[in-house]
Amino acid sequence: MADVVVVGAGVVGAACAYFAARAGMSVTVVDRGAVAAGTTGAGEGNILVSDKEPGPELELALLSGRLWRELAGSGGFEYEPKGGLVVAETPEVTRSLTALAAAQAAHGVEARPVAAGELRDLEPHLAEGLAGGVHYPQDAQVQPMLAAARLIRHAPGAVLRTGVRVTGLLRDGDRVTGVRTDKGDIPAGAVVNAAGTWSGEVAALAGIRLPILPRRGFILVTEPVGGRLGPPVIRHKVYTAAYVTAVASDSADLETSAVIEGTPAGTVLIGASRERVGFDRTTSIPVLAALARQAVALFPGLAARRAIRSYCGFRPYCPDHLPVIGADPRAPGLYHACGHEGAGIGLAPATGHLVAALLTGAAPGLDLSPFRPERFAA
Repeated sequence: MADVVVVGAGVVGAACAYFAARAGMSVTVVDRGAVAAGTTGAGEGNILVSDKEPGPELELALLSGRLWRELAGSGGFEYEPKGGLVVAETPEVTRSLTALAAAQAAHGVEARPVAAGELRDLEPHLAEGLAGGVHYPQDAQVQPMLAAARLIRHAPGAVLRTGVRVTGLLRDGDRVTGVRTDKGDIPAGAVVNAAGTWSGEVAALAGIRLPILPRRGFILVTEPVGGRLGPPVIRHKVYTAAYVTAVASDSADLETSAVIEGTPAGTVLIGASRERVGFDRTTSIPVLAALARQAVALFPGLAARRAIRSYCGFRPYCPDHLPVIGADPRAPGLYHACGHEGAGIGLAPATGHLVAALLTGAAPGLDLSPFRPERFAA
């Protein structure tokens, strides 16, 4: 019998497995698909502090950023400490960005206001006429599929079972003692729900409501414009202040805001869109066109480059924009690590580290009360 079964082989589940196994626990990871086949595989790989206001999520992001830097020492998943550049179109928005940066700096974030005339020192191909911005050296990027796969591979003794669908939970009275699957029962001392957008369905197997909903987003990918074929055209993760507003929005309607970055292969990733349309994967040409227009407005040189593909994924959205992390008092033995929306890749190591501490009885080292699973009970 395993000490813990992790449901979900995305980057959050992989991190939970990694840190639990490193703490000496026997771990089995199950997923109905392949490793990183869900939200993780459709992500850009963001590791951001720049888009988070002071509060519990920022504390989680700072811890996670430190852990990603430590994990990067082993290599193998294209960790890029490129930094972020948030830009503003007007002086009023610049003042708002500068005020946010000052508040973040008081909590340990490195944030440097950038005057309009200095923006092109950081990004030479950036459009003229922008009013200013803020540089965030702690922002980074990983290749998310490689990161998830490597975390599982380096989880000592962990067993990975893909193509296995969880259909129920094993119980001993009120206590959760494993999972029932379409390939047989897997008993365990604890179960971690890291099923991403489908975590609400896993929680429901225990009679628990977690209001996690899919929030669709598209990414547009250009032909290579730098990287291995030449100097990087875009040096940082660059986005407009509107992205911060979109992240915090509760709207179900379509929202787009320019987020642009290069990759080691030379392609440019262009996002970001948000809308709640269930699990509809239909490609939206108007959304892709809006993303392209916003990208060209920031980097005019992209107008001459072809888009070679697009893809979409579903962020696990929680109404209060905070993840669900911790033991569920309504079902002893069940732990949750889900609901990170678009920040799951960035917050994965901290989430795995904290869940492993709870599983082993160690002190988490971070106040988990804002993330408690039962906060939605009312």
